[in-house]
Amino acid sequence: MPDWEGVRLHVVSGKGGTGKTTVAAALAMALAAEGKRTLLVEVEERQGIAELFGISALPYEERKVASVGPGALGRGGSAKAGREGEVFALAIDIEQALLEYLEMFYKLGRAGKALRKVGFIDFATTIAPGLRDVLLTGKACEAVRRKGPDGRRVYDAVVMDAPPTGRVSRFLNINTEVAGLARFGPVFTQSQAVMRVIQSPETAVHLVTLLEEMPVQETVDGVAELRAGGLPVGGVFVNMVRPPILDEAAILAAEGDHREELALALADAGVGARRGGGARKTVPAATRKLVEPLLAQGREHAARVLLERDQRADVQALKLPTYELPLLSGGVDLGGLYRLAAALKNEGAA
Repeated sequence: MPDWEGVRLHVVSGKGGTGKTTVAAALAMALAAEGKRTLLVEVEERQGIAELFGISALPYEERKVASVGPGALGRGGSAKAGREGEVFALAIDIEQALLEYLEMFYKLGRAGKALRKVGFIDFATTIAPGLRDVLLTGKACEAVRRKGPDGRRVYDAVVMDAPPTGRVSRFLNINTEVAGLARFGPVFTQSQAVMRVIQSPETAVHLVTLLEEMPVQETVDGVAELRAGGLPVGGVFVNMVRPPILDEAAILAAEGDHREELALALADAGVGARRGGGARKTVPAATRKLVEPLLAQGREHAARVLLERDQRADVQALKLPTYELPLLSGGVDLGGLYRLAAALKNEGAA
């Protein structure tokens, strides 16, 4: 069974530069396997999702961005044979979200659009940041609860590409912000409805990190902050993991003096040719010139592996489900997203 069976809202956060948008997109694709339908929601108005999928800027409407065919991700593709999974995406525009909100709760219609012209929307969301967060989280939570004419949920799962780790707890815990804005009325009611979804077992807040000191420390701090705020902590997604090139013995020996040994090994491998015969064989000078740069790279690689080992131990100390995604040397395109989604599926994240 997937680790997050029963979770319908996946909030993905992480330190800037860790690839949280990429991980959110890959998770949405993994969750769409076996004929399911997912919605990928962007709340920061960066159009990062559109860039990732290689499409034009997303409008303020849900649009299909990818399909996941049966068995496309490897494991479990026969559960609903013949059914294609679908990934939809939505980039929330704060102005249009507020206009939608004003129409829904206050029936302002054209008057609401007139407020946009005089700059009311920028004014309102600036002086009341809690309102902005209610609008952004509220749209995602509405998609979680939405049902079709047949009474079934429109989406099997919703994945939110949320703000960075340093802001995500405040972003999600909107009751704190709204408390000073409204104690009754539609805004208060909406915030309460949103918090019921966010704090429910149907929600998990996942954090993305790299095996580097600052991202890992921010992840550790983020988990503590989420727990202190009563928010549901999900898993840790370790992104851009590079496989070790050297074996354990080579890593441990990296600091030793292995110049002659490496020079002879290079010559044996055909990098230059040994001169002389019998017991006395020499290594060409051109081959020896390669020794120091290669040793330096080897030491650097060994140091990185040992550092990553320490950071991985810090992540594991959180005792949360952890998933590792490989570094894609060619960058992330749609094919790369399928690879990452398959990795998440195989590791049990979806």
